[in-house]
Amino acid sequence: MDALLIKNCHAILTGNRQQPRSTASDIRIRQGIITEMGSLTCQQGERLVDARDCVVYPGWVNTHHHLFQSLLKGEPQGLNQSLGAWLAATPYRFRGAFDEQTFRVATRVGLIELVRSGCTTIADHHYLYWPDMPFDGAEILFDEAQKLGVRFVLCRGGATQSRGLESSLPTALRPEKFDRWMEDVERLVQRYHQPSQHAMRRVVMAPTTTLHSTTPQELRESASLARKLGIGLHSHLSETVDYLDAAKAKFGMTPLQFCAEHDWIGEDVWFAHLVKLLPDEIALLGASRSGIAHCPQSNARLGSGIADLIGLEQAGVKISIGVDGAASNEAADMQSETHAAWQLQRARKGMLAKPRYAGGTFEGGGDAATIEDVVRWGTSGGAQILGLDTGELRPGMAADIAVYRLDDPRYFGLHDSAIGPVACGGRAALKMLLCQGKVIVEDDVIPGVDLAELGREAAEAVKILQQRANVN
Repeated sequence: MDALLIKNCHAILTGNRQQPRSTASDIRIRQGIITEMGSLTCQQGERLVDARDCVVYPGWVNTHHHLFQSLLKGEPQGLNQSLGAWLAATPYRFRGAFDEQTFRVATRVGLIELVRSGCTTIADHHYLYWPDMPFDGAEILFDEAQKLGVRFVLCRGGATQSRGLESSLPTALRPEKFDRWMEDVERLVQRYHQPSQHAMRRVVMAPTTTLHSTTPQELRESASLARKLGIGLHSHLSETVDYLDAAKAKFGMTPLQFCAEHDWIGEDVWFAHLVKLLPDEIALLGASRSGIAHCPQSNARLGSGIADLIGLEQAGVKISIGVDGAASNEAADMQSETHAAWQLQRARKGMLAKPRYAGGTFEGGGDAATIEDVVRWGTSGGAQILGLDTGELRPGMAADIAVYRLDDPRYFGLHDSAIGPVACGGRAALKMLLCQGKVIVEDDVIPGVDLAELGREAAEAVKILQQRANVN
């Protein structure tokens, strides 16, 4: 359907900082683009969608995920561990257990979970690579995303360094050769990357970590190649204090200083987490217009802390939201993530409150982040980081639109229905979800997806992974 009119919207949150709420009730779409907003009359040849009593948001833009972890939710050995021990207990222990079929099921589960939350753009930090792999994970990721009709950004992870002796490591933990890795990035860019601002496919240079995964020289060379190819740069950074300790011990500087020394900073760079930052690092990030993929639920689940989004944004850092992997976030969807972001920014500020007799000036953090802030971070903020013309509801933007029904008791009694999908948590049902103007969810159903069958496939895949990883 090239022509569509969404009419009678109860409320529209735009993702725009200057005008976060629209006074319009109707949205007209032509050939995948929003052409008009206001009080509009249905024209001949248009499909009419009645959004009465519905709340409309831009489609969520998830800037950091690990889709392979969708089959590792609640894994017992890592459940009560912090980052370092959790990495060894869960994702590293299971990575070699994946084959083409289990990887495809994991990908499908994660993508469908995101789509059902109203997410239309997914950036997956895919680092499941080892020498002589029997399947092409990138091909599977792009294929499954295309089937669902969502925008997909492959952040091609990898490592040339390991933390143990290569000869004693299982094959799935052995590092790649740098030249082969860079050759594969070039292959992926040539095959999949679309430079258009309405792109459905993108490729990004994304070593698993800047501190541990490559040599300093390789890090600089990877940045140079990325910029030659015209693609973005992404990695994990400063998730825990271990990053500070490691950078100090190995390089005699802070993690951000190390990245800056090796050309890993700037408007084309964004980092996941950034929980443990020093004041001069925040200033450096802001001055360079680098970005963050904030992952509040994973950071809370692993006990890493809460990133200072307010301070980062005030410094000039570009803010976005990612859900991270389901192995450290058992609800890997954007409604849950934005709900957590809203609450935890307030909790973070509240923890800084002091009594007045000790110099305190405020009681709590209830004013730290608004729903409109969180919607902007999770939509247009992510689109800006990825260089896409989406994430905002206004004429000229791609028609990536989530129309939420608030017909569950969770939302009954709301004085302001517009905030429901974020403020109330849970999952608001979708009357419709569009990506580039195409309907990908209708009446809370994804065409061609049998959720019961997917559940059975996932349960069987978990058993297979457990057996291969020698889990009792």
